[in-house]
Amino acid sequence: MARVIAIHSSGNWRCMADAPLTVVICFDHASITGGQAKVAFDSAVGLKRQGHRPIIFAAVGPIAPQLAEAGIETICLDQDDLIGNPSKLAAAVQGIWNGPAAKALDALLQRLPRENTIVHVHGWAKALSPSIAGPIARSGLPAVYSIHEYFQFCPNGGFYNYQRRHICHLTPLSAACWATNCDSRNYLRKLWRNVRLLTAKRIAHLPDIFSNYIAISGFQEDIVAPLVPKHVTLHRVSNPVSVPDLGPKPDPLSGEVIFVGRLSPEKGTLLFAEAARRIGMIPTFIGDGPVTAELAAKYPEARLLGWRDPAGVQSAMRAARALVFPSIWYEGQPLTVLEAKGLGVPIIVSDACAGREEVEDGVTGLWFKSQDVDDLARALAVTRDDLKIAAMSKAAYAAYWRDPSTLDAHVGRITRIYRGMIAGGTEAKRAVAGHATSAWSARAASL
Repeated sequence: MARVIAIHSSGNWRCMADAPLTVVICFDHASITGGQAKVAFDSAVGLKRQGHRPIIFAAVGPIAPQLAEAGIETICLDQDDLIGNPSKLAAAVQGIWNGPAAKALDALLQRLPRENTIVHVHGWAKALSPSIAGPIARSGLPAVYSIHEYFQFCPNGGFYNYQRRHICHLTPLSAACWATNCDSRNYLRKLWRNVRLLTAKRIAHLPDIFSNYIAISGFQEDIVAPLVPKHVTLHRVSNPVSVPDLGPKPDPLSGEVIFVGRLSPEKGTLLFAEAARRIGMIPTFIGDGPVTAELAAKYPEARLLGWRDPAGVQSAMRAARALVFPSIWYEGQPLTVLEAKGLGVPIIVSDACAGREEVEDGVTGLWFKSQDVDDLARALAVTRDDLKIAAMSKAAYAAYWRDPSTLDAHVGRITRIYRGMIAGGTEAKRAVAGHATSAWSARAASL
């Protein structure tokens, strides 16, 4: 029988549709480690401001100051993540099955109210492991998964061959997948990641415990739609972006063409440097990463400014003539592109990532053919046209602020999803995935 969530509307009864929600937000780290963590924690802050009860459940500390400042309950197990663990063997075991995390999550979920609690998982692959599936399934609480990366579907989390530096179209866990070394480090690590995904799918039934998935862009939705379990509802909710409304750029023609982010092959950093060289442009990079030394050696003309804090990054983008986003892998929804757009900065973006959804080609920026250095050089050359740059800057600012990706808008959308899960279709959909809960009941003692 479905849970009754609508209460009699007389003054003696409170409508559950207006009741505050308890939202358990599961993520590997309790600190800001990148865009994924920022979205999870910003959502928690937004939920708290709207009167709800977010609870952060994380494996790895320290706890982000913004969580404490906002008064958000945080359960942090103070474990190492897989990279930080001094023991490679312990990290390998933890990555496949983090028993202490499962036990702690089980204790938390069993003491929370049944009628208005949601479990929202933002990430598990760097510390929590597939073991979190058991506690969530046993709790019977509605659960939703936000797709920031692709570890739920792909062993290395990116549908990307790091060895050959191209997008991978192999079926995950197929024979060809097992035979292919696509890992950024070595083949042994790739095999371990295949074992982990196999554990998540066949033993933990992790993909099946979620009745709802959240994609962050239409581009990403198209990629994952054939891969999510058939019983789930797939939503699209844009990430929140922290960008101030500074008005149209007063000096759109000043500044340089810049790259902002991790300096790694899949981000297209070397592609940008080569395209800039071909038209005699000096490329500017804000960030750091594994190809920093290679960039400096091959392209000594490049300006490598290193990392800056968020305020410094936004200041640099506001001062830039254009932002180039040359990613050659499946970006879900690059926040840098949205920030630049809100700051009135034209964007040059690869046509093989979700960033293209935020750029109207020739109006708010330019598309170029992914991995095509000559086509990127063509787009970079357009930035020397003052009239074109001024028009794109004005259009980018106007387009963003017509429907800004604010935190309030984001929280409003996910809250509607939460309430819909509680209100109705979830029970039927979770019944389809009931084999996961049954399997867990049978093997709980052994795991």
